[in-house]
Amino acid sequence: MVKFALLGASGSIGTSTLAVLREQATQFSLVLASAHSDHAKLLKIAAEFDIPCLAFTGITDQATQADIRAQAPQRRIVFGEDALIGALAETDYDTGLNAISGSAGLRASFAIAERGKRLALANKESLVMAGHLLLPLIKAKGTELLPVDSEHSAIFQAIGAHPRSEIRKLHITASGGAFRDLPLADFASITVEQALRHPNWDMGAKVTLDSATMFNKALEVMEAHWLFGLPYERIEAVIHPQSVIHSLVEFVDGSLLAQMSVPDMKLPILYALSYPHRLPSELVQTDLTALPALSFAPIDKERYPLYYLGLEVAQAGGILPTVLNSANEAALRLFQERKIGFTQIHGVCAEAVAGFTNEAEPSLESVIHANTEVYKRIIRTY
Repeated sequence: MVKFALLGASGSIGTSTLAVLREQATQFSLVLASAHSDHAKLLKIAAEFDIPCLAFTGITDQATQADIRAQAPQRRIVFGEDALIGALAETDYDTGLNAISGSAGLRASFAIAERGKRLALANKESLVMAGHLLLPLIKAKGTELLPVDSEHSAIFQAIGAHPRSEIRKLHITASGGAFRDLPLADFASITVEQALRHPNWDMGAKVTLDSATMFNKALEVMEAHWLFGLPYERIEAVIHPQSVIHSLVEFVDGSLLAQMSVPDMKLPILYALSYPHRLPSELVQTDLTALPALSFAPIDKERYPLYYLGLEVAQAGGILPTVLNSANEAALRLFQERKIGFTQIHGVCAEAVAGFTNEAEPSLESVIHANTEVYKRIIRTY
């Protein structure tokens, strides 16, 4: 039985992972789980799966901590990011799935890799911010990195054993988010509630908002660059409103291989956990006769300027992907707090990138410092 650590258990990826674990109860044992602050949900999960160790990264009040420990005295419960990193260093597990949202998941990826454990990665930012550091560590420790994002899982499956020399291009599909059909004249009046309604997927707030601006596709292009070792000119994103084809690999002979299913994260999660095998499952069923017509379109620069800013930053590399990611996280917070409008998100990000001097090969400490300082500076400004 595979012993399993799930980080971000209370989020959307965590919820889908738990559904997989329920179906595959004879295959996996959950030994460590983390959440930011939703202690009621995580304690309920711990009771169902009998998880011996829990970590909360966002609860600092000591009275609350004592109350949580009193509710589950039979479990080891730790608080704070440092304590989570410590638990990842000490707990006996085989695979760690990092589904922590945003830059907060960076250190956890390194902690799992440092142990030489299989890293199932749903945290794009780990590679966006520090791919130049994480991949050498994974190689040195002889561990495996498996993508959990549906797009990268699709590419991983389609590539199979083919060498990189046989790949012409990677095509990452994008739903287009909540505003793919909204007239541009209406963008200035977009509300938070509108931006949080994704047409195809049920995801957390950050990923849903990143889908609305298409910043998530810029992150995914960067992630694909690190995962598959291809230059940026051989990676592109394309609008595919139906979200049935999750990505395509174009080979040098002109052939295109795609992985497809109805949009459901349980499928890539199960594949990451069971690789190199495929376990029987009834969780995701695709009826070909019921699928809509499939269409594709280029990404419009006027509608999605943040995607193109992301591509520019990706090409520049160094510390700038961290700066842009941090600026975006701050801008999304300001938008959700109604301090800026939807169309200002791009401007906040562009200004942050323009005002920062690049560093070609930043250390992990530099990445973490820049991430924190850019975020704080933007929040203070507004």
